[in-house]
Amino acid sequence: MIPWLEPDSPFPDTSLALGPGSEAPGLLAAGNELTVERLDAAYRRGIFPWFSPGQPVLWWTTDPRMVLPTAEFKLSRSLRKTIRRFRHTPDSAIRVDGAFDRVIRACAGTPREGQDGTWIVPAVQQVYARWHRMGRVHSFETWWDGELVGGLYGVSIGRMFFGESMFAWRTDASKIALAALVCFCRANGIALIDCQQQTQHLASLGARPLLRGEFEAHLRGVIDEPAPRIWAYDDSLWSELDGLA
Repeated sequence: MIPWLEPDSPFPDTSLALGPGSEAPGLLAAGNELTVERLDAAYRRGIFPWFSPGQPVLWWTTDPRMVLPTAEFKLSRSLRKTIRRFRHTPDSAIRVDGAFDRVIRACAGTPREGQDGTWIVPAVQQVYARWHRMGRVHSFETWWDGELVGGLYGVSIGRMFFGESMFAWRTDASKIALAALVCFCRANGIALIDCQQQTQHLASLGARPLLRGEFEAHLRGVIDEPAPRIWAYDDSLWSELDGLA
């Protein structure tokens, strides 16, 4: 039995999460509370919510954890060409927090790899939008020919970015947004982007599994560092990736 969290209950030790071979490896706890305060406490310990409509709030801490070291991002030849074409298209740009509500709704309509439906239920959209207004959740958006065509959103705490979800309405639009996030992170001393769960798509971009203990040790070293003060994207940041200066 996993623990049930009351509003004043602390999270259990992450070592108590269900292990390999169980029906839900990484599941730590359940409850009904989904607030900014509960989310902040969770992310600081590497815990995240993930549940389907009709379920209670389920809290997870996967082992291993999928992470994208920003220094190891794989920029393929085709993506490099696409970014160059994007940069030279009139009225096209990367925007940060320009249309957060549209981004999270679009992500809600994009199931994760290998899964049906979405975990970004209305209650999740509402609490992350509230956290966004507090300056802790950010969207990176691909605007092409003046239209929003792809993007992602995630949580910023200290020198850590926790990626949540991506969407694309045009080929490679989410990859362009991710490449821009990597550039921003490199320029601001953020070494890891949390990807939560393993997928082939993320692995193709340089993400890899990291043991939970190593992930938590990294968190302890960066979570209380100052977060970036300015969340905006300047075209000069593309120079953080070889061949895009």
